[in-house]
Amino acid sequence: MSEDLRPLAVVTGASSGIGYELAKHAVEHHGFDLIIAADRPEIVEAAQALRGMGAKVDHIQVDLSTREGVDKLVELVGGRPVDALLANAGHGLGHAFLEQPVEDWMHVIDTNITGTIYLVQKLAPAMVERGQGRILFTGSIAGFMPGTFQAVYNGTKAFIDSFSFALRNELKDTGVTVTCLMPGPTDTDFFERANMEDTKVGTDKKDDPAMVAKVGFHAMMRGEGDVVAGLKNKVQATMAAVTPQTGLAEMHRGMAEPGSGQK
Repeated sequence: MSEDLRPLAVVTGASSGIGYELAKHAVEHHGFDLIIAADRPEIVEAAQALRGMGAKVDHIQVDLSTREGVDKLVELVGGRPVDALLANAGHGLGHAFLEQPVEDWMHVIDTNITGTIYLVQKLAPAMVERGQGRILFTGSIAGFMPGTFQAVYNGTKAFIDSFSFALRNELKDTGVTVTCLMPGPTDTDFFERANMEDTKVGTDKKDDPAMVAKVGFHAMMRGEGDVVAGLKNKVQATMAAVTPQTGLAEMHRGMAEPGSGQK
């Protein structure tokens, strides 16, 4: 494929986990060039590995919880047409809400929600003007239930799950598709960063991030509205739709309460 004809994907949170696997899938199976971003220095190694797979890759280490950080990423994109925007950046936060430092839960909200939708608002208009493009949000099945001992994180994913469907409807006649990938617990550094390694959900077996990324990427390429990765998570999502919220909150306590992994 001519370099000038290769499509371009922007992937956030691409230094590891689902984001890296999304970027890898874009290169290996769909011939994309990449612009990748993350707030960790490992983004440099990720970019090198992806270049080794044959892609042209630009990378930036930046805090996407801030407008300044998002603006730097948008500046790197410049006037290049973006064929796919994979808004994957996000992180969790465990323990009881009243015990969480303000700066910690605000950073979760600003990364998972504010920075994510600001980036979409900056890049999607050019897609609409071209009449083509794909947007993939990494939501979560966590958005289906009240997140006892993970309250802010689950709330942010409920927002993303909902926002993606609203935006999809707004853009339905533009040629731009919006897809929401909803994983369950996945084998990444998520639980370590969220300080949840002693919880039941933190110690239980988790899904392979490569599988999750493949499911999400294929759904995006098909223009689907949403996809839940993994059979177990599909069952859990279905149960969440018919279970009272109080019951879901108690169930989540059993998974995310500090020390529950040792019971």
